[in-house]
Amino acid sequence: MIRMRPIAFFNLCDILSRNNLLQSTKSVYIREQVLIFLHIIGHNVRFRVIGSRYYRSTETVHHYFRIILRAILKLYKLVIRSPDESTPSEIRNNRRFYPYFKDCIGALDGTHVRASVPPSIEGRFRSRKGGTTQNVLAAITFDLKFSYVLAGWEGSAHDSRILSDALSRLRGLRIPKGKYYLADAGYDIRNGFITPYRGVRYHLKEFSAQGPENAKELFNL
Repeated sequence: MIRMRPIAFFNLCDILSRNNLLQSTKSVYIREQVLIFLHIIGHNVRFRVIGSRYYRSTETVHHYFRIILRAILKLYKLVIRSPDESTPSEIRNNRRFYPYFKDCIGALDGTHVRASVPPSIEGRFRSRKGGTTQNVLAAITFDLKFSYVLAGWEGSAHDSRILSDALSRLRGLRIPKGKYYLADAGYDIRNGFITPYRGVRYHLKEFSAQGPENAKELFNL
């Protein structure tokens, strides 16, 4: 129901409590507070629906949702670590990639996440595939850990524009000197990023019938 294993749920509650980020009240214990929050964000459920399910008023649900959201955001001091500048083991231990990608620290891309916005700005948030979305920029390491996330841009925004915003922010995306991320053809060529060669095949499904025919296609694959 909350899209989280029980042990992860209990650990999360314990971390929030142990670091004084969340406290039980006379009427709502920590576990119920977190349960309500996870149920809402996991299924995009409205406050009044959650209220009727947990026998709480809409005002109470809204109150604790805001409290837990602030507590969750403060966890970044405990869980966020700067990316390791050494060559990732996934590259170092693979003869197909090493030493050619020894300075690559991860991959970067945008993903569209459904967004509910006021009717007056729906046009800006409408993506190419229809529906209102946020275009969320994410950078990950090769062991599938997020190293940077920028949310909030409207679904109609171009990936390159969002990347430029991420790089210009005071606490935005930072790339160690001499290192780079892999990115798809939706991004401009710039320092710190390597994109596929254009004009040749690069989608994985395009190589299913026939392997790469030249150095550029081999690189893209």
